[in-house]
Amino acid sequence: MNEKIHLSYVIPGDDFTRAGEASGEVKKKLKQMGVPPEAIRKVAISMYEGEINMVIHANGGMIDVDISTSDITIVLEDHGPGIENVALAMQAGYSTAPDKVRALGFGAGMGLPNMKKYSDELIIDTKPGYGTKVTLVVKIG
Repeated sequence: MNEKIHLSYVIPGDDFTRAGEASGEVKKKLKQMGVPPEAIRKVAISMYEGEINMVIHANGGMIDVDISTSDITIVLEDHGPGIENVALAMQAGYSTAPDKVRALGFGAGMGLPNMKKYSDELIIDTKPGYGTKVTLVVKIG
């Protein structure tokens, strides 16, 4: 594979029945491409966490995935409320998810911590009131 492959997904907001579809499609594509299982695992987990965060907190958004021979870059962008305190949001167990979301089994406060744990690079660009852009990089091999 000499060229980058670009995939793009629109993530609907507040739709938990479709949450995870994009990360599932990327996981399937990476398997078909013969990407090593550990890289696939890291992409699937970190992207899923970002996707769920978009559904819970931001009324959806866009995910762009670029796959090259050396890495996979995932850019998640929304126009939600932004993250007030990134350092606090990075703490395992901290959550601003409403009770109705927690009742569904989501919102445990592990989204951003897991995105950091399962990616090789995590960049959070957020501005309260304007949205959030998260860039994840997973190295292949």
